[in-house]
Amino acid sequence: MTSGTHLALTLTLTGGSAADARAVVHSLEPVFGPPDTLPSDDGATVYTVNFDTDTPGDVSQEAPAGSELTTPVTVTLQGSPDAVRRADETLSAAFKVQERGAASGDQEQERELRLEP
Repeated sequence: MTSGTHLALTLTLTGGSAADARAVVHSLEPVFGPPDTLPSDDGATVYTVNFDTDTPGDVSQEAPAGSELTTPVTVTLQGSPDAVRRADETLSAAFKVQERGAASGDQEQERELRLEP
């Protein structure tokens, strides 16, 4: 992939705490850069985070230390096929992942994953 390629990705996370959601988000930052916001409300049941970058990182980088989950988390990835593929590869390297389903369109893909502690 060449520098300057646009990657946009939306994550929807359920089933964990704000700390679990932040662990997932931080694991993607080496590839996607910083998100628009970080999950912070422990009272929330769903967290939504957007990544939007023109300078993708290296998918081979390891997830940052401290990216452990306390409970299983369901993550829905939505974005371009390349963004969803890179996010799936990154999360699979950082966590134990079970794929729950996928849907593809012409310009966008959606994939649901269950991440285990």
